[in-house]
Amino acid sequence: MFTKRKRTCRGWSNWLLRAAEGGRRIPGKLRKLISNEEHALFFSVASLWEIAIKAGLGRPDFTLDASVFRRLLIDNGYTEIAISGSHVITANSLPPLHRDPFDRLLVAQAISEGFTLLTSDPALAGYPGDIVIA
Repeated sequence: MFTKRKRTCRGWSNWLLRAAEGGRRIPGKLRKLISNEEHALFFSVASLWEIAIKAGLGRPDFTLDASVFRRLLIDNGYTEIAISGSHVITANSLPPLHRDPFDRLLVAQAISEGFTLLTSDPALAGYPGDIVIA
């Protein structure tokens, strides 16, 4: 999930997925950022792709449907961010601090678009850019 002042990108993060699955509540720090009307809300197509892959693998602990999740985000004011060539090139230039390709792509999108990345993954804190760990 990404956020940006009047273009805040609250990009995808693993806490958003867990919250959608009902496994974890959104922390107060993030809830405050999300509810701030000075911030616009965004999510990445990379997150939908990750959801579709996990659901397609038939994991019994993963029942979220990407199309339902996408509609939920859009209906709640989030704007979808596509994956561009510049995002991929930026992801390729990142240091190898984290192995998850989806997380690396989210970091690259946040850097490229000037968004703040909201996440619960402390491993992303070492990357450049504006990353909020909660």
